[in-house]
Amino acid sequence: MATLLSSTCLLGFPFLKHFSFTPLTDKWNSLRLDKTTCSTSSTSVFTTSSSGGSYEKSKRVWIWTESKQVMTAAVERGWNTFIFLSNHRQLAIDWSSIALIYPLFIEEGEVLDGENKRVATIFEVSTPQELQQIQPENGQAENVVINLLDWQIIPAENIVATFQDSRKTVLAISKNHSEAQIFLEALEHGLGGVVLKVEDVEAVIKLKEYFDRRNEATNLISLTKATVTRVQAAGMGDRICVDLCSLMKPGEGLLVGSFARGLFLVHSECMESNYIASRPFRINAMFKQLDFPFAVFSGSFVLGYMLVYFTKLSNGNTQGPVHAYVSIPGGRTCYLSELKAGKEISVADQNGQLRTAIVGRVKIETRPLILVEAKRESDDQTVYSIFLQNAETVALVPPCEGKGLLKAAIPVTSLKVGDEVLLRIQGGARHTGNRNSRSSLLRTESCDLIILLMRIHAVKPSSR
Repeated sequence: MATLLSSTCLLGFPFLKHFSFTPLTDKWNSLRLDKTTCSTSSTSVFTTSSSGGSYEKSKRVWIWTESKQVMTAAVERGWNTFIFLSNHRQLAIDWSSIALIYPLFIEEGEVLDGENKRVATIFEVSTPQELQQIQPENGQAENVVINLLDWQIIPAENIVATFQDSRKTVLAISKNHSEAQIFLEALEHGLGGVVLKVEDVEAVIKLKEYFDRRNEATNLISLTKATVTRVQAAGMGDRICVDLCSLMKPGEGLLVGSFARGLFLVHSECMESNYIASRPFRINAMFKQLDFPFAVFSGSFVLGYMLVYFTKLSNGNTQGPVHAYVSIPGGRTCYLSELKAGKEISVADQNGQLRTAIVGRVKIETRPLILVEAKRESDDQTVYSIFLQNAETVALVPPCEGKGLLKAAIPVTSLKVGDEVLLRIQGGARHTGNRNSRSSLLRTESCDLIILLMRIHAVKPSSR
């Protein structure tokens, strides 16, 4: 039988055993279950509601801390179920006087509510034998809290598979946000929740940011139809080739633009052709050196490629960063120049469905460019523009056909005035990737898109 935890074990005192990792061929490897057998199931969970998105509401977060700052940060983010040791009931009373919380108490290997009713059973797992003893029929409570002392990923995957048809919810004790993420993603579906046992506010903040990113995958964004008003060859530029750690399917791409207020949906390089192999993980960007200070041009992901422009000072030396924006998780943007291996980025499809992908690598090559400009029917004064690689494999995503039917991406080599493409329209300027309501003045000259940024509240035009 798996070892039940006492309150002194969970307080953070040294456990009776200390374990080191062993080779995969040793004890845990023989317990790896088939990942294809796992499916989602509904669970009955004892918890208070969260203000987060649908992904967050499907997972449970209990906080275990003695820090008032951690408690405050958690409550502010919609998590108000807290675990206390049985001898810390006064702390629970004190916190209840300043915030709406739901206290739970550790008592002899069980989690009890304020009326001493059993809410969860706690198991300590340090061996495969103890893991095998954790079954849905064991324990009286509807929730199971596990503390994995040795391996984490494989045991968590096994537990997900074991409890997939059970109405019980399994939560894992996590000592930081990274561990919590491992448990929430085990075997794709993840455990039912986590007990975040920390004294650091940053762990709470990071975990909430993770949920915000995952919530995007369940949300739709609004994409706007725009009409192409100009297509023009623009010379040579340095293309940034960005390969993702995920495959993209037809209709998917990245949102990129000169300004965050209007981002083009540029298709991934996932389409088959007779001349080049499909690369559904690839995105492209361009950099063009301009002869004006602060001259910035927009970039875009084209069929796998992002096209963007560097700034260039009058002395001829290239000076970063790249000023084009790209959509990233959390409703934010970043500069294309900030993309690097390991960076998370938002992938959107033709219907506006978002998901998160990870940048795998970046490389730069010189390629011919093409300028594309477009306008919305409801606003013929604002021009949205982007530079793309001039190649058949680079394409923009058009609106869906009737009844939501997907429409084939349009290669830039076939793009013409009057074609319709998709834009993500966002209000406000950006500061460090976040929306900023302060105004800016924009002036464009020819196709070079010379950008003159002026903060109205700080800079007044000369009276001359």
